[in-house]
Amino acid sequence: MRIVLSGGGTGGHIYPALAIGKQAMEEEPGSSLLYIGSPNGLESRIVPAQGIAFEPVEITGFKRKLSYDNVRTVLRFLRGVRRSKALLRKFRPDVVVGTGGYVCGPVLYAAAKLGIPTLIHEQNAIAGLTNQFLSRYADTVAVSFEDALPQFKRSRSTIYTGNPCATNVVRADKKQGFAHLGVPAGSRIVLLVGGSRGAKAINDVMVDMVPLLGRLPDVHFVFVTGESYYERTMERIKAAAPRLPSKLIVLPYLHRMPEVLAASQLVVGRSGASSLAEITALGIPSILIPSPNVTNNHQEANARSLADAGAAEMIIERELNGAALFERIGRIMMNRDVHKQMGEAARGLGMPDSAALIVGELKRLTRK
Repeated sequence: MRIVLSGGGTGGHIYPALAIGKQAMEEEPGSSLLYIGSPNGLESRIVPAQGIAFEPVEITGFKRKLSYDNVRTVLRFLRGVRRSKALLRKFRPDVVVGTGGYVCGPVLYAAAKLGIPTLIHEQNAIAGLTNQFLSRYADTVAVSFEDALPQFKRSRSTIYTGNPCATNVVRADKKQGFAHLGVPAGSRIVLLVGGSRGAKAINDVMVDMVPLLGRLPDVHFVFVTGESYYERTMERIKAAAPRLPSKLIVLPYLHRMPEVLAASQLVVGRSGASSLAEITALGIPSILIPSPNVTNNHQEANARSLADAGAAEMIIERELNGAALFERIGRIMMNRDVHKQMGEAARGLGMPDSAALIVGELKRLTRK
């Protein structure tokens, strides 16, 4: 099977596309992948590092208010469609997959006009503008959250698949997670992470919480600051607690995230779609602090889906403080019944076979 993948701007769009490509290669050895993305986006660095062929297409997003910039964006879109058609004719894919971000627009639109089967995947509970636009041209729309299905009423076909990133973590070895952290196997771990780049609000509340950690002596706290925040955050932690708690591990970045996630009993962090797919696939309770700085406030909608199901607790960032967060961590970690109920609710939302479901749909589309 020959597959074109497209998605960009953030890891939340890129990693689901890569997970789909990986699953396709496992199921169909000898398949060929081409990734079309923005020349300046994260995908331009992440994708080639995975050994996948990459081609750039220039595109920018529309402003949400009337602007002359939107005229130039339309012109870039049309040029992007022409460039995409040339790339598609050369590669001759059996199917084209888009996972969101502006660059998907010209690529999936071009594929539809060329009569190539297409699938788009929406990661969030609130659909992005590009996927909403593309849904009227795509053959299939796959969603991570059932709540998103009604937003694609104009599409030809919609399916609930979950997020393909979930497939990676269910294969992770928790023993390697314990070993990577240097803690005994079976240790009780609370993982606090603000995303791959970190989150200032979560770092700030963690500094406030450090003096309280000794009240949970049997719990290891793994705190990931983000590389740009690490040195300053460590200075503040040492000022707040000159004698660091023995079971506090502070890292700038976590290179073995799937393994450490598999070893964790509670996750505290943002509510990006890929992260939620991973923790539900593993059945891990969570305390979610949605970022307020995202389009359509979609992280709050993502978090609310888990909270309403009893799989997570949600704290709005403006209400966040160290004492309140520590109280919630303690209540979940010290009450086995609460922890078990939240874990079961999370697992009930998990879709560990998401990537396989999507690849199955791709096979169906290529047989039509």
